[in-house]
Amino acid sequence: MDAQPVTKTAEQMAGQARVISVSEFFEKNRHLLGYDNKIKALLIIVKEAVDNALDATEEARILPEIYLKVEELEKEKYKIIIRDNGPGIVKQQIPKIFGTLLYGSKFHRLKQSRGQQGLGISCAVLYSQLTTGEPAEILSSTGGGKVHRYKLKIDVKQNEPEIIEESETASKTDWHGVQITFICEGIYREHKQSILEYVKQTAIANPYCSITFDSPSGKMVFKRAVDHLPKEPKEIQPHIEGVEVGILSRMLGDTSARTLASFFTTEFTRIGKTTAADICQKAGLDPKTAPRRVTDQDIVKIVKAVKEVKLTKPPTDVLSPLGDELVEKGLKKELSPEFVTSITRPPAVYRGWPFQVEVGLAFGGGITEPAIMRFANRVPLLYQQGDCAITKSITGVDWRRYGIESDKLPTGPISIFVHICSVWVPFTSESKEAVASYPVILKETKLGLQEAARKLSLYLSGKRRAEYQAERMRIFDRYAGETAKALEELTGEKAEGIVKMIRKIVSHAKPEDFGEEPPEQAKGAKKPAEDKHDEN
Repeated sequence: MDAQPVTKTAEQMAGQARVISVSEFFEKNRHLLGYDNKIKALLIIVKEAVDNALDATEEARILPEIYLKVEELEKEKYKIIIRDNGPGIVKQQIPKIFGTLLYGSKFHRLKQSRGQQGLGISCAVLYSQLTTGEPAEILSSTGGGKVHRYKLKIDVKQNEPEIIEESETASKTDWHGVQITFICEGIYREHKQSILEYVKQTAIANPYCSITFDSPSGKMVFKRAVDHLPKEPKEIQPHIEGVEVGILSRMLGDTSARTLASFFTTEFTRIGKTTAADICQKAGLDPKTAPRRVTDQDIVKIVKAVKEVKLTKPPTDVLSPLGDELVEKGLKKELSPEFVTSITRPPAVYRGWPFQVEVGLAFGGGITEPAIMRFANRVPLLYQQGDCAITKSITGVDWRRYGIESDKLPTGPISIFVHICSVWVPFTSESKEAVASYPVILKETKLGLQEAARKLSLYLSGKRRAEYQAERMRIFDRYAGETAKALEELTGEKAEGIVKMIRKIVSHAKPEDFGEEPPEQAKGAKKPAEDKHDEN
């Protein structure tokens, strides 16, 4: 007889349940953070450390100087060292920052920065200890001649730092900043999604930064192109338009405001007393109600009332775009193009959060093949290109209309630079590799691309006309002598004068004067002014 299946009681099943820490979750699901192959893993570790270094130096208003070394210890095992000249980290904070997942200062504030979640650098420590069993080594100095040194791992079950070694030494120099050393599994390659490409694009989007990259194939120095930082971004309160029921409920429980009206004016941006009173009135609530006495049903009423009240848009002067000067200098420094242009779009808003789009186009010169460079808060996005709003916007532009050869994406010697900066970039996943396709983001990016493409179109049109004129002049020069002699015999004028006269006519005449097609139309492009397909 077949054995009967063993049944379990609800009590037995309940005994199997337990709470897991966030470290345990990402230990099993490291692919969510981008650690899904050994080539990419090295890139992610470098990216997280360099991004932190740039954030720290910029916030301290220090021109960044970053040293990066990737050394192969044995097959598929590498040592990675990243050192910066930032303000350093105070001793008490070092173990928490590097040994606790979701620990940080950036998640709880709305301010333009590279990091957001408090996962990046601690997950790099976790990956290293998972693959090699080696602890991370951190050196930090805040100045004053002291250097704090830690070797640590992460206690995965507790999501807490496990300190292996700790010491304090005197510094022989005035160095201040942070140096991190990882030993991990990986594979080093130099291609379009490599550490080298990340460093190159970081140098383009951060032209005020000096980066020394000591790679397995040799040392490279990416010098800064400018000696000033972009303006410092400002922290703002959330905008009530983007706040949902659950978040509003938590905020009401945490606020120190005594009344509902003061809660609105102190916890949100751009809400004054009149707007707060309007929201309370439309929600049918007393403005003097204590926030903690607001019920779940009342919160739903508030969210509905917000949609009926005319709200002032959130401030957009809190952002720190690169600006046309830095975009163009970054592109010129690393790509050496024959033509470069940039467009900075006016700030816009999605879900109550301000954002801004910058576009740069570089053409010809040192560029030999098409390239798309995507950035979010000055960080290169090298993976998931097809899922990104930036790529979708690029494919939505009719590049042929601007005289640029394309097959959905441009195919000529052109590099497209698109930067989105925001107090909260809507990434599609925790690995922060693609921007979500909100309609307003798609629209702003496409408008920026079209505006930049018009400038490139004018340049290409002028270039084609110049080439056309030069070719006509070469043809004329080929037959100028014989033509002038024949006319001299017929008219009695000297041949030299006839040559000068014809040369003047040829140089000033338009193709239409000879019944010819203009060179830009021959290439299939339309004049920029005739483009009626641009969005307004």
